Amino acid sequence: MGTADFARVITGTAFHTPARDRLEVLEDHAFVLDSTGTITQMLPAGDARRTELVEAARSRGVLEELPKGSFLIPGLVDLHIHAPQWPQLGKALDAPLEVWLHKYTFPMEARFADTAFAAEVYDEMVATLLAHGTTTAVYFGSVEVEPNLVLAEACLRHGQRALIGKVAMDDPDNCPPYYRDDSAQAGLDATRRFITELRQMAGEDPLVLPVVTPRFIPSCSDELLAGLGALAKELDCHVQTHCSESDWEVGHVAARLGQTDCEALSGHGLLTERTVLAHSNFITEDDMGLLCAHGSAVAHCPMSNAYFANAVFPLRQALERGVKVGLGTDISGGFSPSLFDAARHALMASRHAASGTDPSLPPEARGPGSRPLSTVETFWLATASGGAALDLPIGQFAPGYRFDALAIEANAPGSGFRHYAALDAPEDCFEKLVLTADRGAIARIWVDGTPRLD
Repeated sequence: MGTADFARVITGTAFHTPARDRLEVLEDHAFVLDSTGTITQMLPAGDARRTELVEAARSRGVLEELPKGSFLIPGLVDLHIHAPQWPQLGKALDAPLEVWLHKYTFPMEARFADTAFAAEVYDEMVATLLAHGTTTAVYFGSVEVEPNLVLAEACLRHGQRALIGKVAMDDPDNCPPYYRDDSAQAGLDATRRFITELRQMAGEDPLVLPVVTPRFIPSCSDELLAGLGALAKELDCHVQTHCSESDWEVGHVAARLGQTDCEALSGHGLLTERTVLAHSNFITEDDMGLLCAHGSAVAHCPMSNAYFANAVFPLRQALERGVKVGLGTDISGGFSPSLFDAARHALMASRHAASGTDPSLPPEARGPGSRPLSTVETFWLATASGGAALDLPIGQFAPGYRFDALAIEANAPGSGFRHYAALDAPEDCFEKLVLTADRGAIARIWVDGTPRLD
């Protein structure tokens, strides 16, 4: 590559986890980006080509140099957010899932039929999530088409990578009359229209993608589920839904269909290599085999699981089986907009699960004997594994990947992320970053190589 064949050069020290058990410290690298924000080269300090390239970028005004004490990390990938639940973030978590939906959530989501209300809320929500480091968000929208297009406009305006789904739900026994698709065919027609209009809006090389989104099996007729599976295949779309989240939901599916969620979703064509299943706390060994066979992924949502799931997701077991897993905040079942918080809750949940909870038992009998998450694995779930779950080139630094990244500043006023150069090796700094970085430490955000929120 000649010095004319780049659009931007960013220099600094970076952390990333290209594999579950591997941290790479990229000390003083130059990241060379093309016009799409794709990484074309990564040049360490000793590379003979670097000096000429950096000077060429400086002369053209397209060089960004991280100051001392700042570190690059991949942007965070949140696999599960309910956009129309944003106004109730941090409240209304006092009831079982099936009660919470009807008492609080469905009435809130129905308000988004008012597109002016949707525009006000979504503009603020997208900006806030991006400011917390969520460069890629996977959104459940609401039932109507128009507010979901308003959400897409907000993501495009702020420059957040997003996957958005018009929620499909038609079962009159589990959906209120004021908030559901009128019929299975109406839900399919509206989903098709949403996908078509969003793709027209997003254009070529889209930053925002559509997702086929049955809410979950209890809210959908068999006709709607089968039709959505066929639609996802016909239109080559991602799929998202909830799976095996709570005792109530698992019991409902077993009583109605005589199957697990995974078995039913597979039968309806909804398990694909671009499917994300939220929660999945009650998946069986056979379910894990199905997910691996289809290449489907789980969005692990530890914050909301503590409220609604009635069980701890078998994370270590799923990872050892080869199931793709990433993280989700599950706003507003989860109470924080920060995927850093979701990662830390995942780490703590795994440690509690590994240790066991009955102090009357001896240590060797108290837990199941599984290893808890390491800090490296936790960060991998929030970044590279989330990108793999979506089958998108994001979540790590490598040629061919999009430069979605955060600059994390150590010792920023008010931030908990503190770095002492004389005391902290790079690996120590990484561990501190994963466990203590917060909104105040995020100094810079890029999506597709373009600075955001400046």
